[in-house]
Amino acid sequence: MRESWRWFGPNDPVTLDEIRQTGATDIVSALHQIPIGEEWRREDIAAHRALIEEQNDTMSPLHWTVVESIPVHDDIKLAAPGHEKYVDAWIASLENLAAEGIKTICYNFMPVIDWTRTDLRYQLPSGVFALRFDQDEFAAFDLFILQRDDAQADYKPDEIARAKRVHAAMSSEEEAQLTQTIIAGLPGKMTDAYSLEDFREALARYADVDHDVLRSNLIGFLERVLPVAEKLDVKLAIHPDDPPWDMFGLPRIICTPDDLDRLFGAMPNPSNGMTLCVGTYGSRPDNDLPHMASQFAERIHFAHLRGVCRDVDEQRSFYEASHLDSDIDMVRVIRHLLENEARLGRDIFIRPDHGHLMLGDVSRTTNPGYSAIGRMKGLAEIRGVIRAVTAMQ
Repeated sequence: MRESWRWFGPNDPVTLDEIRQTGATDIVSALHQIPIGEEWRREDIAAHRALIEEQNDTMSPLHWTVVESIPVHDDIKLAAPGHEKYVDAWIASLENLAAEGIKTICYNFMPVIDWTRTDLRYQLPSGVFALRFDQDEFAAFDLFILQRDDAQADYKPDEIARAKRVHAAMSSEEEAQLTQTIIAGLPGKMTDAYSLEDFREALARYADVDHDVLRSNLIGFLERVLPVAEKLDVKLAIHPDDPPWDMFGLPRIICTPDDLDRLFGAMPNPSNGMTLCVGTYGSRPDNDLPHMASQFAERIHFAHLRGVCRDVDEQRSFYEASHLDSDIDMVRVIRHLLENEARLGRDIFIRPDHGHLMLGDVSRTTNPGYSAIGRMKGLAEIRGVIRAVTAMQ
């Protein structure tokens, strides 16, 4: 397996020198400064790659090998009039990346929002801080802060009652913090920051878009993109919707094995692949991650290795657990990935996904989920499993 590490560029609080010390060899990165929908020019890609690799002659080498992500403009997801120009720019970016030798591209097709959490500093009994999604807090935001039209139709009466109690107990500061956490954008500027009214307007654009329409728009996008990717030997690795269920009345279409079967059945092109985000898919109790790691062996080009612990009473609520201590059998997942590599004769890029905020990083500015020490701990644990499983094969 190729041990990789996500780096958000020169402004990332975790430096390339620190990444090198973790033992990771591959960098997962993107041109976050480029507005969504614009072409990534080859000269900008080359400059970013040179920055990553500039000390390779004197230090342990690092290589930019995975893109996460080229954002897909919402006009593409809507198939809005004129969206073709954004598809053209996406293809041009793909071509320019391939010309620089970067041929694994993670992307997602989540409308309006990217990954969503309700708490970015949820303290565990050990004292470390994790990312958390609380369904009742999310419902409280949706129903009583955002006040989305027709939101009540998406919740059962007992869910509405719980959300109402949660909202009533919030201070104005807590309400503002929850709003900021949910809609203010993500690390790496992969989405824009919205005001509540902006957010309502963005959601309203999808009023007539259901699962079938969004899926059709994804297929339409891939019909343009995949032939180019195949010609250039580029592998596309779609990331699941996070959390993997409908939110804010928006359809989510990459959540389960059935969703993946539909995608790969409709578009069997070998460049059409997936990111096995263990934590995201594992947020649903009906997703069997070890089985998925085997079932989709030929389609997995990239893997995010982290786990979650779901609440007993509300299974849509979860916190991000230690990499090996969660509701997911990470050892079996890794064993299947290693078997896939051996059978298919190729490497899979892996990275330790979101790590706990701990030790010296607690007082340091970091991107939520992307502190240094927590991810280094996760990578060390994953590396140990890989060595042990490999030795026993």
